[in-house]
This record gives sequence, structure tokens and C-alpha cells, in this order.
Amino acid sequence: MKLSIFFLSLFITSLTFAQQTQKVDFKTCDAAISFDVLQKKVMGTVTYTFEVLDKKTDTIYIDARNMQFTDVTINGKKAGWVNSATALKLYKGYKKGNNTVTFSYSAQPKQALYFVELDADASAANDMTDSDEEKELQIWTQGQGKYTSHWLPSFDDMNEKVIFNLEVTFDKGYTILANGKNSKNTFTTDTNQRIASYQMDKPMSSYLVMLAIGKFDNTYALPDKEKPLQLFYRPEDADKHEPTYRYSKQIFNYFEAAIGVKYPWGVYRQVPVLDFLYAGMENTTSTIFSQDFVVDSIGFNDRTYINVNAHELAHQWFGNLITAQSGEHHWLQEGFATYYALLAEQELFGDDHFTYELYQMAERLQRVAQTDTVPILSDKASSLTYYQKGAWALHVLREGVGHEAFRTAVKNYLEKYAFKNVTTDDFLAEINRVSDYDTKAFRERWLEKGGFEVQEAIALLNGNQFMELYFKLGELHDKRFEEKQPIFEQILHSDMYYPVKEEVLLQIADVPFEDKAVLIRLAMASGDIKLRQAVARTVTNFPDTFYEEYKSLLQDKSYITREIALNVLYNKFPERRPELLDLSDGWVGFNDKNLRILWLTLAYATPDYREAEKVEIYAELQGYASPRYESTVRQNALTNLLYINKPDPVVWANLVNATLHHKWQFAKFGRESIRALLKREGYHEFFESILSGLPQAEQKKLQQLLAE
Repeated sequence: MKLSIFFLSLFITSLTFAQQTQKVDFKTCDAAISFDVLQKKVMGTVTYTFEVLDKKTDTIYIDARNMQFTDVTINGKKAGWVNSATALKLYKGYKKGNNTVTFSYSAQPKQALYFVELDADASAANDMTDSDEEKELQIWTQGQGKYTSHWLPSFDDMNEKVIFNLEVTFDKGYTILANGKNSKNTFTTDTNQRIASYQMDKPMSSYLVMLAIGKFDNTYALPDKEKPLQLFYRPEDADKHEPTYRYSKQIFNYFEAAIGVKYPWGVYRQVPVLDFLYAGMENTTSTIFSQDFVVDSIGFNDRTYINVNAHELAHQWFGNLITAQSGEHHWLQEGFATYYALLAEQELFGDDHFTYELYQMAERLQRVAQTDTVPILSDKASSLTYYQKGAWALHVLREGVGHEAFRTAVKNYLEKYAFKNVTTDDFLAEINRVSDYDTKAFRERWLEKGGFEVQEAIALLNGNQFMELYFKLGELHDKRFEEKQPIFEQILHSDMYYPVKEEVLLQIADVPFEDKAVLIRLAMASGDIKLRQAVARTVTNFPDTFYEEYKSLLQDKSYITREIALNVLYNKFPERRPELLDLSDGWVGFNDKNLRILWLTLAYATPDYREAEKVEIYAELQGYASPRYESTVRQNALTNLLYINKPDPVVWANLVNATLHHKWQFAKFGRESIRALLKREGYHEFFESILSGLPQAEQKKLQQLLAE
């Protein structure tokens, strides 16, 4: 009975929130915000203007999760209000027409706003004690899927669009970023604080409100002062700025031309932050993205920000300018952003690249089609469906309607519903105005039906000559090597797009080296980084005479290739391990320090190698597992420390600490690693022995795992 009442109450509350936009229209928000970093607390004073449309309105809700309120006034007078765990509820003091509510609040958010504190100088970390090392602090937000109402009283309903203006106070040594134009920066002489004011001139949904505070430099990629493209980076990453943001200007200009609607927000910023939850987030005017995409000129060959960059920028039109009315229509945001990011890559890298990316999406969608049966038009659809099947649906539609007609329909759609909320029918109606394409059949086939339309996709892919050849090459898979060899040699001699050549190497992976040596050497001699990396992946069994040639992969401008090649050579040639380790000492690799952590692991595990340095080597590896580093570094280090399998209470404590990390992927890694260890003899007692020395929250988490 209690359970039924609870769900009935939850349903009524949700219904009330959904109906509020029909009775009350919130117009503007002016918020002055400050922080208590030690308490991980946010405080502020907020003023909302709103219009009551229906005089019968009983209660007005402002979403606010676990917040404390004081000084609540409406139209300058004391308001009638109550506070719950999820909302500030106003029930007295407002009138039909225009109103103003002002209040002060405070909160300690458990999500949506994060305080990240790591080593400021990772290279010197092992020479410092916890008491004297300098820390790097960042504060950033993530509203989508988490609710801005955890840190700012706002609206979880994306149909309530508001003009947000934020004034943020923080230490003057930090950069403060928020949505909109930076209208003012002032400094207080007595408290050493910076006050930064940001203003929007158009409304947006609350999940797109952002803050990012840290120590950043920036450059402008577009000279137009009315629409600057402002690119931020940490000062220590100055040499990574160009490869990280490569093609940003071209993508921006391409979208304005291809979409047919000028960038709608006046300013656009991008800022990388530490330990971000996802690849990126398209907050209006100000995208936040993961520090993992900050790469140098070598890392750019393996991992680029280009697709994420284009995806988040596309959202400024598809998601921010127009926003889906509900989760059922979420593909109108993610499908469009995914597809337009591919179109931007087509502009940069050509048709073969574009078609191959579509093919890889199709393969993923086909693989999961038997189990992932929820259609696009459902609020229960998977991310893969919203993003990649949504992109494929748009590709089918664009090819069916025609590129120019599609562009016209999209332009009309964006202009008609600018700063409003939309449904799939709204978009398809614009397609119907410019084309006689059967959108009803399209909707049934691609949007309302689960699975993936494989044959329709293949027909479109086959329109590309490269893909036709790629498919034909796949048909040779079961043929004898001797039959295929002349064809393969011809392909490797050609200037065909690299996936075709990569497929050749995959098909000969199990062929004895002496039979395929000519083909392997052709691939190696190509100088193509991707093709040479394919050699590193597929050629792991070769004679000593090929050692020097394979060793040349260690010099490739690819951190992935170097990691693969070092592992292969280390395991295949034990007598050459000191030589290989000396050669690779000093490598760092990506943001997760993949090469440095690999080197430390191998150096520590190699008998008679730098024995006098073993303690320092292990200490450095152990240090990377600590909370002083980003989760990607920590997980990499912990994985390798677990491989070393040295009984180490510091490692166990860091695993427990990981279970409470704000990044769910890392927290899951911590839990699963502990569970795996607890299945081994003696580890239950090992973890019990460190229990009393852990902070209270970590003790509680470990006790839960021990009790499973």
C-alpha cells in the first residue's frame, strides 16, 4: 500500500511539473553565485521573472534538489513558500501577469556540479609530500542527464526556456566561464576575488546552463567580434592547442553554410576539463569537453577532438536553438548532431571517409539489432539508437529527398521553431513542404520500428566506389591465400583509402610470415600511420630477421602503435628487453600516460633491469593510482599494479577510493576489481586489515562489498 501511494505521489508531482508551463511562463533568471570549496558548497541569490497565465494556479514549482532557502520574496513582499527535497514551492504572493521572485539558497550538490582537485604539476608529484604539493582546482557542471537543479534552482522540464544571466564570484587567479557574453569583470581588493558577469539574450532549457572555473588561457579562431570562436586550454597544454582544436574554424564556417542558419548565440567557447563525465557537453554558447581529447601532434594521429568538436557545435542548432519536447523525440538532437558531425568530416576528409564511418555505424547497429529492439521514437531507446541510428535515418532521408531540398527543410524547421520545443512531426512536416518523399513510410520503417534496415543501408553504401571494393574484398575472406595474393599486392601498391588495405592485413593475419612477407613489407614501406599500425596489430609472430623492421614501429608518430609494438617486442625477444626499455624510457603518451605506465610496469617486472631504481619505479607507478590524478591515469596505473600482483595496502586503499569517484566508469572499475580480488584466497582479510584506516564513506562502501 505504501509503495502504491509513493508511486501515485510521484506521478502526480511529475504531472504537475509537466503542466506548469501551460500556466506559468518563467522569463529570466539573474543569479549571483559563490562557492565554499572546502565544503564543496554553492551559495547564491536568485531572481526570476515570470508570468502567471492562469489565475487559478495554486502552486508554482522551481526544481531545487536538497537545497536550503532563505529570504523568499515575491514582488518585493514576503512569499508563501515551502521547501521539499526536490523543489521550492511558491503558493502565495503572486498574481496573474508579471511577477518577480527573489531568494537566497545554498546546496552541497552530489551531482551536476563537481569540484575536481588534482596535482598541479604531475611530473613533480613524486618529489612532494601531501602537505606541500600544489593542487589544481577546477569546478565544472554537467546538466544533461543530471539536472542543473542540483546546484541552481531551475527547471528539469526542458520545455521551460529561460534567459539565464549569471554573476559568479571566485578567486581572481582563476578563469570563470558561463553561458553568454562576458559583460563585466570586476575585482575586490579586500577579498582578492573576481566577479564575472555573463548574460544571455535568448532563452534556453535549464540543462544547458553551465559553469567552468579553472586556470585557463585562450585564443580566438574567428576574427569576427560579434561571433568569436574562443578556444580554452590549460597553460601547460599550450603546445597541444593547435592539434587539439585543428579544423575548428573550418567546422564552424561549414555548419553556417550547410545548415543555412547563422550561428544563433553570438559567442562560442570550448573548454576542456579534468575528469569530465562524457566526451563533451553542448551547453549553450560554451561546450565543455574531456581533457582526454587534448592531444599533441603525435596523439592527434590516434585520437582527435574533431568529431566531438563538430558534434557539440552542431547541438548549438539541434538541441539548443530548438529542443525536443520529450525523450521520445531525443533523436532530433542526438541524431542530427551525429549526422552533421559526419557531414563536417566529409567536408574535411572526403566521401570515402564519410561512407566508411557510416558503414562502421551500420555494422554496430546490425550487431545489436537482435537485442536492441526499442525504436528511435521512444524515451526508452538506447544511446546507440538515438545517436547512430538517428544519424542513419537522416542519411536515408537526405538521400531520398535530395540534398538541396533537405537543406531547405532543415533551414525552415530551425527558423520556424527557433528557441522553442519541437516534435518529430514538426520536422517531417517541413520535409513534406519541399518534397513528395513518403515520410509516412520512412517514419514507420526507420523511426517506429526496432532493429536496423540492413538492405537499405547497404544499397546506399554501395553507391560509393570505395565501399563497393571493400565489400568485394570481404567476399574473398574464405578464399585460399595463393588465390588472393596477386589482388592483395595490387591493392597495397595502390592509393586506395586505407581501410581496404587494412582489410588485406586482417585477412592474412594467420598466414605464415614467410608467405606474406612481401605484403607486410609493402605495408610497412607505405609510411601510412594507420596501415603500419595495422601491421603492429596483426603481425605478432615473425622471424628474428624482421626484428629491426618491426622495431621501426617504435618511432612512428602514434602512441597506440608504439604501445602495441613495445608489448610485442618485449614478449617476443626477452634478451632484448633492456635495449627496448632504454629506448622507450621517457615516453609519456596520451593524457592517461599509457606509455609511461607501460614502461614502469615492464621495467619493474624485468629481472636485473635497473635494480637500484626498482623502489622509485614502483613508487611512481603507485603514485599514479592515487586521487592526485585523473581517473584515466589512475585506472591505467591500478590495472597494471593489479597485474604486478604485489600485496600492497596502498593499492587496495586506492581501489576503495575509486568506488566513490564521481565518474561512474571509474567507480565501476573500482567495485569490480575489489570483487575480483575478494574471490582470491586471503584478500578478504587483506581488505579488512585496511578498513579502520579509511575515511568513513570509504569504510561504508568497503563494508558493503565485503558483505556481498
